[in-house]
Amino acid sequence: MDKFLLQRQVLERLAEDLLQVEQAVQAAHETATHEENIAENKYDTLGLEAAYLATGQARRAEAIRQAMVNWRRFHPRPYDPFQGIQLGSLVCLVDADDKQQQLFLGPDGGSMQLVSGAQLVQVISSGAPLGRAMLGKCEGDEVSIQVAPIRQQFEVLRVL
Repeated sequence: MDKFLLQRQVLERLAEDLLQVEQAVQAAHETATHEENIAENKYDTLGLEAAYLATGQARRAEAIRQAMVNWRRFHPRPYDPFQGIQLGSLVCLVDADDKQQQLFLGPDGGSMQLVSGAQLVQVISSGAPLGRAMLGKCEGDEVSIQVAPIRQQFEVLRVL
């Protein structure tokens, strides 16, 4: 798998997300400022609600812009077994049921799934619980995290 192709996919997905959020900001702003939505009494809150929505969407847009800056500055390096898993590592974990998952440890982008060849790759940040647990681990090491009352355990199968 090519980490730079994955990075490009992340940037493309973030650009798509930013476009959608900017359109939502514009629509909420237009709703908030439209003359038909001027409050006629204290219970008429459509304009106010749209203003809150526009503010929230604008914050989301700024977060996406910052994530894009972080991903553009990011330069994945080859895996160094002396340092273990670091930001930029592409990791294959296997659980107790022999289910494998591919993870790309990046500066941002949790919950983003990419496709590389025929494989799904989950992008996680080093700030995510699993990302933190993997830092410094090497092939063959065990990684465990507590999710609610359940402890999940994985073995690091491969690292690129």
